[in-house]
Amino acid sequence: MPVAVDRTRAMTASVVHATPLKPTQDAPPSDAQTPNPRKRRKAKGKEVEEVEEEAWSWKSLTDSSASRVPPVFTRDGSYFFSAVGPSVKIHSVATGEVVSTLTPPPTPSSVSGGAGSSQHSDTVTSAIVSPHNPFQLITGSLDGYIRVWDFLDASLLQTISISQPIFHIAAHDSLSGYLFVAAARPTKKKSKAGVATAEDNVAILRVSLTPNAATQGSSIQVSSEVIGMGKTRSTTGLAVSPSGAWLVATAGHKAYVCQTADVKAGFTKFVSPERLTCLAFHPSEEYFATGDASGSIRMWYCLNESGTVKTPGVEKTAQTTTLHWHAHAVSSLAFTPNGAYLLSGGEESVLVIWQLHSAKKEFVPRVGSPIVHIAPLNTGGEEEYLLSLADASFVFVRASSLKISRSISRIKLDPAISHDRPSTSTAVPLAVHSLSSSLVLPSSHPSSLQTFSPSSSRLLSELEVSPSNRVSRRDDKPLQPARVEHVILSDTGDWMATVDTREGDDSFRTEVYMKIWQWDRKSNFWILNTRIDRPHGSNRLCGIAFRPGMRCSEDLLLATVGEDGNIKTWRIRSVKTKSEGVEEFWVARSTLRFRAEVPTSVSWSPDGSLLAVSVGSHVAIYEPDTNALCQVLTCPDCATVSSLQFVGSSGRYLAVSGPRDVLLWDLVYQSLRWRYHSPTAVERAIPHPAEEQLVVMERISPRTAGDLPTTRVLVFSPLSSTASSIRTLPFQLRSVVPVPSSGFFPTDPSGFTLVGITTSWSVVVFGDDVQLPEEEGASAQGITQDVTSGRRTLFHDIFGASAFADLATAPSQSTTGTSYAQPWKGKEVADIFDVPAHLMPPLELLFDTVMDGFLAVRPLDMEEPEEDVVLEDEMDVDEVADEPDHPVKSAPLDRVVDRQEMGGFVELFMQHAIKAPSIRPPPQVNGVHNPNGISPHVNGVHGTSSSPKGTPKHNSILPNGRAHAPSQPETEDASPTKLGKKRKKSLG
Repeated sequence: MPVAVDRTRAMTASVVHATPLKPTQDAPPSDAQTPNPRKRRKAKGKEVEEVEEEAWSWKSLTDSSASRVPPVFTRDGSYFFSAVGPSVKIHSVATGEVVSTLTPPPTPSSVSGGAGSSQHSDTVTSAIVSPHNPFQLITGSLDGYIRVWDFLDASLLQTISISQPIFHIAAHDSLSGYLFVAAARPTKKKSKAGVATAEDNVAILRVSLTPNAATQGSSIQVSSEVIGMGKTRSTTGLAVSPSGAWLVATAGHKAYVCQTADVKAGFTKFVSPERLTCLAFHPSEEYFATGDASGSIRMWYCLNESGTVKTPGVEKTAQTTTLHWHAHAVSSLAFTPNGAYLLSGGEESVLVIWQLHSAKKEFVPRVGSPIVHIAPLNTGGEEEYLLSLADASFVFVRASSLKISRSISRIKLDPAISHDRPSTSTAVPLAVHSLSSSLVLPSSHPSSLQTFSPSSSRLLSELEVSPSNRVSRRDDKPLQPARVEHVILSDTGDWMATVDTREGDDSFRTEVYMKIWQWDRKSNFWILNTRIDRPHGSNRLCGIAFRPGMRCSEDLLLATVGEDGNIKTWRIRSVKTKSEGVEEFWVARSTLRFRAEVPTSVSWSPDGSLLAVSVGSHVAIYEPDTNALCQVLTCPDCATVSSLQFVGSSGRYLAVSGPRDVLLWDLVYQSLRWRYHSPTAVERAIPHPAEEQLVVMERISPRTAGDLPTTRVLVFSPLSSTASSIRTLPFQLRSVVPVPSSGFFPTDPSGFTLVGITTSWSVVVFGDDVQLPEEEGASAQGITQDVTSGRRTLFHDIFGASAFADLATAPSQSTTGTSYAQPWKGKEVADIFDVPAHLMPPLELLFDTVMDGFLAVRPLDMEEPEEDVVLEDEMDVDEVADEPDHPVKSAPLDRVVDRQEMGGFVELFMQHAIKAPSIRPPPQVNGVHNPNGISPHVNGVHGTSSSPKGTPKHNSILPNGRAHAPSQPETEDASPTKLGKKRKKSLG
């Protein structure tokens, strides 16, 4: 426990640095250091140990970026493919889970120079299902390889090298054995950075999938025939017409059209007024649609013999039809399978459905992120649209209701990075929530946070901290949304504080809000408790921290420091409500200042007895209960203190870091333990959650233009300023937090386990021994499960899912335990009525499904033996079942209805509630009605008279399901004379 000094004392590093370190019992032994390979060198006649650098183990929790390849469905619509980096993931349409991942084996890159020589030279850029074999997938990548996969067996069948980066591929079933490829051409033109711009020079090739004789038996083959069809700029689309007669490529401001029967004739160029961004063919007619950078959509009617006559040096214009709604560039186009509608999407995050014959449109707004690709799905059932978004998530839109039916997402990426736009955010929120074993991360929109579970690899929830309008841009000027800059959680996990800021301009001032959220254990979600506007005026918050180790809410404090120079603490106030309840909210408790310095960081001791604040080159230590200044630590060599952290569970040591220095103070001896001066910039210092260790991260700049920026991590103990181990990471970090020893990663508690967000917005876990659970479908696996049985069809809506369940595979119920019928909640059949009225089945067909949800079948072992003798005067009495030993979540039904009673109720309901009683006219005999209501003789059969009022009907159904057979009433004279007298009497 830190010792608070009873008087204010300023200590400088020049004084205490010469103070010798005294051996203490609390100090760990000198040999208790992590064993690492070392090498020795001589310095001034002494032998000094120099630690070798080793790579630290790490694993990414996110995909490298949003897929630039449109999702591709299998022929039966059971799966779809998404390309991520060098791999292709196979998703189940029914569940959204990844069932397999196709990753090619490492091969020597055949691309030299150009765009393919970058750090992502093996990235998959295009993928199509083979038109000749529906179980094969063909991919093209920047390393110049065309790969043919059998995705059912997860095996690589063929690899063909064309030695040029591939951007697009296209094929047709009428052109057996051939592919059309858009590949980069070698060029000597270089950009300002000295990198060859091969992507600006593209050649369209027809490549044969038949290898030549020399490479026929090798793992990497060479095509036997490659024919050049023409050259273009960077292609944005490549497609073959439905008939297979035309090939169209879009690049720059031109559409290139060529007949597939005469590829050597070259392309005919058609000019567009704007730069083309996407391409889509009509599924049945010979025309195509393009989207451009201005938001316009054009249908091109130029696929005919007369329109494609090539004239040297002449660029043609074609007959087009224009549709315009988008304010920004159209990123994707797709026709529906019947060809009646056109789907478009872009930066506005709105799906637009165009009716082609009338040019009318409908919208699906706020899909969550800018739309990158659109893929329609129709396999005979209900039509759906799959949207690939810029934050690496997928959304299914139901065509009948135009509503989002389900989404598939892990960690959502920042759309600014997905679109290659630099992010303006400098502070990145990151925290670990212990109650839900999850990470709190920035979401795809800067005003939101997302909660991700690493153990299950699932996105748990998304919290909109600052409600904002998701407008993309105003003209060409990006709007500055509110950004969440800080997020901090209490050690119990019940409270969370966020700080969101919106930069001001000429029209409005800067907005700063601090919001405190309370964790709802029932709903497992954060609920806003208190919003504090401008906690430090219009100035930014520099640091925020909860007081740890507090068991009651009255002692819990929140400390904040801002650029206004104030140090503030906040506490919980409890107020009784009118309903005799207690309402809690946060209020300001105290405000402090240290001279005229501006505080930059704040930290609490592990037991919450001391509050340390960095101000300029000083560290002020306060006693939080009395706000008394206990001690001031000063280091003239460190002009600015950027951050400070307590080291160890005892809080004896305080680590102070500056731009290039790290100092460790011993608060017990009031002395400086050691000082480390970094040859490069110190990024941050992070202590171990439980052990007396800390890591110092240094930012290493790349030596050459082709190298990547890296991070060097030095592990220190309080005994020495020499690092006990040195680790390296192949990336640089924006934000890092340690994971507690009781966290959700199966790692060594004594080692380091950290979570960070890299500069490329990837979430990584790194440390001494990082072990993450293997994700399902992360490796290449054969697909054996038939997911089509789980897909919802119209028959499921009519008859219910239970009618199609395989009873043989259903788990058998335990004969020893007691089964209890659960009350119906209505969720089982809610989706049946979520369709238009004209698609609803008759109510009679839905009756059984609805009633099965209300009631449960009584198990055989619970049926009581029927008594032989049933007295007439006995009454059925419901017996109260014995209370079970184990707790039951929901109360069981008082009585379980058997099948006989249920059958009687069903028959009664269907006869009297659903169907109207049928009124049949009495049969006529020789065209004459019986005036007195007596049925005449028909074919020699006497008609029975209608039952008098009050007489029960024969074979009626009682509520208990038994058939009632009443005794025969006394026979009366039913002659026409008496009946007529009764009728006259009633009339009289």
